[in-house]
Amino acid sequence: MPNDVVDWIRKALLATGKTRSGLAKALGRSPSAVTDLLNGTRRLRAEEIAIAANYLGVEPPPFLGGGRRPPSGLLVPVVGYVGAGAEAHFYAEGQGPFDEVPAPDGSSAQTVAVQVRGQSLGALFENWLVFYDDVRDPPDDNLAGHMCVCGLSDGRILIKMLKRSQIAGLWTLLSNVEPPIYDVALDWAARVNAMRPR
Repeated sequence: MPNDVVDWIRKALLATGKTRSGLAKALGRSPSAVTDLLNGTRRLRAEEIAIAANYLGVEPPPFLGGGRRPPSGLLVPVVGYVGAGAEAHFYAEGQGPFDEVPAPDGSSAQTVAVQVRGQSLGALFENWLVFYDDVRDPPDDNLAGHMCVCGLSDGRILIKMLKRSQIAGLWTLLSNVEPPIYDVALDWAARVNAMRPR
């Protein structure tokens, strides 16, 4: 791994007071894997850059895809499959990434893609790519009325428009072709940044 990457991780750990073991947990790796990263005997994979940046709370340097607009040719990982209706596809931590695709304009180091399976967004959207920033924050009122990738507490990942439920802390999930899903708890939601055919 280039010394610049090692320096970025070391400086971020020092500046934020975050720990190597916390970074290892965020990456889904053993603490020895982070030691290997810092010793230069293990490389940071492309999909790990956003995870590390999110955990450390710092923007990656430009050579790692930091900044609001990516350099031409930047790729983002396809992290799994997602459904839009109640019959959703699950994707666990180990399902992806499958490959990488060109990033849309305005992407950040946290931008990832999922591929739509099924026709619950409409027949035209089968196999489309949906791009979002994988920050896994709980939803707030800023997401109401927007199409989001939603992580439900039962493990499902759906693409829905969010609407506040009448029950505090719960949400109604709307679709243009499926009945609403009322009063569900969301672990996280991220606004859809872009969509395009695969």
